[in-house]
Amino acid sequence: MVTKKGFRGNMGKGLIYLIVFLLGMICLLPLLNILALSFSSSDAAAANIVGFVPVKFTTAAYNKILEDRQFWRSFGISVVRVALQLVLNLVLIVLMAYPLSKSAREFRGRNIYMNLLVFAMLFSGGMIPSYLVVKRLGLINTVWSLVLPGAVPIFSVIMVMNFFMGVPKALEEAAILDGATPIQVLTRVYIPCSKPVIATVALFSIVGSWNDFFGGLIYMTRVANYPLQTYIQSLSVSLEDILHSGGSLSTLVNAMEVSKQNLNAAKIVVSVVPLLLIYPVLQKYLITGIVMGSVKE
Repeated sequence: MVTKKGFRGNMGKGLIYLIVFLLGMICLLPLLNILALSFSSSDAAAANIVGFVPVKFTTAAYNKILEDRQFWRSFGISVVRVALQLVLNLVLIVLMAYPLSKSAREFRGRNIYMNLLVFAMLFSGGMIPSYLVVKRLGLINTVWSLVLPGAVPIFSVIMVMNFFMGVPKALEEAAILDGATPIQVLTRVYIPCSKPVIATVALFSIVGSWNDFFGGLIYMTRVANYPLQTYIQSLSVSLEDILHSGGSLSTLVNAMEVSKQNLNAAKIVVSVVPLLLIYPVLQKYLITGIVMGSVKE
């Protein structure tokens, strides 16, 4: 027999689930519209009558993507960029967070470094000085111009630093008594204990570098060097510029079986797939990493 208190508790849980479901659907509906648009015919997309179900189902847009060499070139550039960014971010974040997790007595000058980091996080050098530095280094139109400006995400450094502070001191002391060097303490004690926060900052790095389009717009002067999101964004904003600069879509957009709307929708769907495959793997660490890395005891 269900008591009155238990009935109210079940009603409360049901209401919470309903609210979460509705909020989830609100976030999901734009994606469903893009997906439906990518599978709809060109006349339905041009008439703006596509909702959440494809109208006159067709895979013509995806067939055209397979013929677009620049799309796959940009896709490859983004994959290389994400891989380089992830490795560089994790190495520099961990190496910077480990000494900063020590007290000022153990690491002299720690407070000075922390003040510099916070200042750099709040006040950047600006777009023009950043561009001039990248240009002076000869990195324009290279993948390194997309990677090096974001090599040290300071917010992620602070998260990992706070997480390291929560690692029991006894573990480090025991490792030192066994003859471990500081690098061995880091790699064999701190990093294995910090998988949630490392997975969290890895997810931030992957999503941030994959979705960034502005860096490619600034540091790349040729469409052939655009990362994927820059290429898609330039298609959505000004298709004519890409066509005049030697893009390979001149025959695609004018084709009778596909329009610009559903072609761009199909490109967006394809570009989102890698994140949808990666996110479930790292999602279980996300909340733990954020909570434990953001609170200092």
